[in-house]
Amino acid sequence: MESLYILIPIAILFVIIAIAVFLWAVRSDQFEDLERQGMNVLLDDDDPKKNNEQQSARQDTDES
Repeated sequence: MESLYILIPIAILFVIIAIAVFLWAVRSDQFEDLERQGMNVLLDDDDPKKNNEQQSARQDTDES
């Protein structure tokens, strides 16, 4: 029973900290554009074949 006198204020403190962090994230526009970041994974511009062709072209010009 005595441990509740310590645990309840600690839990309340953690809730206050979590709310403060959430409000900071909202005010600093951390949640502004969620869809674009998700689409960056799907629409990857890196093409392995294209990169290999570019690297070989660079090597050809470097050797000349």
